[in-house]
Amino acid sequence: MKISAQHQFLPKKNSTRSSMVMDNFGINFEQGLHVIADGLDLPVQSGQIVIFTGESGSGKSSLMKSLRTELERNHQTIVSLDELDLGTEILVDGLDLPFEEALQLLSACGLGEAHLLLRTPLELSDGQRYRFRLAKALSSRADWIIADEYTATLDRTLAKVVSFNLRKTADRSGSGFLLATTHNDIIDDLSPDLHVHCQLNGTINVHVHESKGSKKKDSQSLIASGFHQVPKPTGRISHGGITAVTNSD
Repeated sequence: MKISAQHQFLPKKNSTRSSMVMDNFGINFEQGLHVIADGLDLPVQSGQIVIFTGESGSGKSSLMKSLRTELERNHQTIVSLDELDLGTEILVDGLDLPFEEALQLLSACGLGEAHLLLRTPLELSDGQRYRFRLAKALSSRADWIIADEYTATLDRTLAKVVSFNLRKTADRSGSGFLLATTHNDIIDDLSPDLHVHCQLNGTINVHVHESKGSKKKDSQSLIASGFHQVPKPTGRISHGGITAVTNSD
């Protein structure tokens, strides 16, 4: 499946402070079309776990949203964790599943403690509420479940446990997952079928698990990161650097 992601830089007015930034860093306002990816070919199949990783601003969320659009055009049902209505019922009544299945799913998402089953979503911590969102999404049996900033609100140990259980749940449920995160520590436990890593320089690395038990097949796609002017090297790449320059003038 080929996806593209791009956006236009907005026009901006010059100011004294913007001129100082441009003069000291050797850059101008970014203008025109900013291309994140153009016809990036991703071998996506139903029921897979697809994860987009990279630093903030690298384009991972934009790529994930573009893939979501393509899947929706192919009449795939998609549930977003960020758009879910959690309702007001206690957790054990909040999933439209038989009792045993509801308990198993809540437990797989880290909500197996008895006292938590009798709480409402409003009575949960942020991390617990995120786990309930995941359980709620899984109970919908949608073709795909999408989550931006995946496990960002969880402590890292719990994030790994949830990811490990998510892999097992995905294999059983048949639902696919589109995930985006800045964290790489969950990759081994999640064992994604497709890992798309975005870098700030515009490089996009696509790592494919061809099948269970096989070695990972890697491919790399170099994507232009926009059409703005390339800055001249100044050695001053931070707020501290520009402050030092302006104070010395």
